[in-house]
Amino acid sequence: MAHSSKVLIGTAGFSYKDWEGIVYPPGLKKRQHPLQFLSQYFDCCEINTSFYGHIQPRTAKQWCEFVQEVNPNFEFTAKLFRSFTHAPGSVLQSTSAATLNPLQEDEVKAKAGLDALAEREKLGALLIQFPISFKNTDDNQDYLQSLVERFREYPLVIEVRHSTWNIPEVLAQFSAQNVAFCNIDQPMLGRALRATEYATSSIAYVRLHGRNYKEWFQSDNRDDRYNYLYKPEQLQPWKEKIERLAEKAEKTFAVTNNHYKGKAAVNALELKQMLSGRKVRAPETLVEHYPELKEFVQD
Repeated sequence: MAHSSKVLIGTAGFSYKDWEGIVYPPGLKKRQHPLQFLSQYFDCCEINTSFYGHIQPRTAKQWCEFVQEVNPNFEFTAKLFRSFTHAPGSVLQSTSAATLNPLQEDEVKAKAGLDALAEREKLGALLIQFPISFKNTDDNQDYLQSLVERFREYPLVIEVRHSTWNIPEVLAQFSAQNVAFCNIDQPMLGRALRATEYATSSIAYVRLHGRNYKEWFQSDNRDDRYNYLYKPEQLQPWKEKIERLAEKAEKTFAVTNNHYKGKAAVNALELKQMLSGRKVRAPETLVEHYPELKEFVQD
């Protein structure tokens, strides 16, 4: 279909040991950087290492060079460092403004890596992702606003997972500040935010986390939590949402975060085919491991 804006589809992260031999051919790292390989098939990648540590500017520069050689239209998005959005300790730890106290040093280091991407016009967005325990309270609103001010120079996307944020006042504030509201698919447990379709800035953003209900709040192991493969009929409503978002925003990102054993790559390729109406290229090893991909990919 024709879009009034760019739609960029990709995976959350690219460096997973369990992708070797599935997404990536055996021994790829000896011949080619994974980003050079991945950018043949996708137009974006959400950097998740920036959540766990700071991106070194020289590394960011190399990443930009790798993807530019293969796919000049490729863009990165990056998750903000965890000290800004998650309480210390387990990712399942309850988070609120009172538990967050990021260091000034963290801001300096985070911006150094982000600037290296932005200077090369490869930073599509900065994702500020909060856990479901971060609810819509006055203190949390104030804290979120402080982050918007601190990182104002970047295209911002805010991901909140608790349903208390899904109110007109929040959407109006995001729109007034040209901040994107992240539309997510997550296990529907308790007060989890339901699927939304909001374009509150020049960027629209979609993240698909999978629907692994049993492990979502039970395991601190990210592989367990994100071990989920969407069926095409589950992706169809999101395909339609993405099409409508693309009519409202200048640029739309759709990111699959169900990364375990390459499932994110499978679903990203399926979405890409569904949106374009044309069969897509795919890594041979991925099709071998997920034969259901055959109907979506070129022979």
